[in-house]
Amino acid sequence: MTQDTIPASLLERLRKVDTPTVCNAIEVAQGKRGFNRFTRGTMQHCRPGMPAMVGRARTARIAGLAPPTEDNATIKARRLAYFRAMARGPGPTVAVIEDVDYPDCIAGWWGEVHVAVHKGLGMTGALTNGVMRDLDVIDDGFPILAGSIGPSHGFVHVRDLGKPVTIMGLQVAEDDLVHADRHGAVVIPEDVLPALEAAIDTVFANEAIILGPAREPGFTIDTLEAAWARFEARRT
Repeated sequence: MTQDTIPASLLERLRKVDTPTVCNAIEVAQGKRGFNRFTRGTMQHCRPGMPAMVGRARTARIAGLAPPTEDNATIKARRLAYFRAMARGPGPTVAVIEDVDYPDCIAGWWGEVHVAVHKGLGMTGALTNGVMRDLDVIDDGFPILAGSIGPSHGFVHVRDLGKPVTIMGLQVAEDDLVHADRHGAVVIPEDVLPALEAAIDTVFANEAIILGPAREPGFTIDTLEAAWARFEARRT
């Protein structure tokens, strides 16, 4: 399986499940615990409850706490280069943008204008350790998972494109496969893709061993002990 090839059925499944399920399924596919390519800490979601964003990473770094030191022509040219880089196919793609001012970010890169532009370019969402704003007026259908919410754009400018970035402890490289929702984000390893759909099914089947009895009338500690024994025998 090449890096650009994600089966349509897997993409559809990934869009329908939450990121904790994907995190668990990766461990099932790997046959062990210890998967650690996920964000740390609590992040802000523009509209909790939206479907997950899934796609290949398009990476960049920005700053906004202080004015840029380069000339204005260079900054403008790099911003246009940024949009060309974000538009690079094939999709689906996710904008993964590191604000190098973290944890003192002030620059609301993700607001009404940029959401409309990135959505119009065909991207499926944005992941950042930086700031989002305009939450009441941004377009629907473009989830943003951000480090904070704020009112200003500061001196925001693009620093570089296509290099590895770090978002809340998660390192993301260009073209990595990202899954993110209100819980955080993960990078899905390429080698688990062939087994991931089946692994998601296994996660749900294993959880049903406990959830089914727990939600039925007459659930007792004896019922739990019997169910938990079956659960422990099956889970990763």
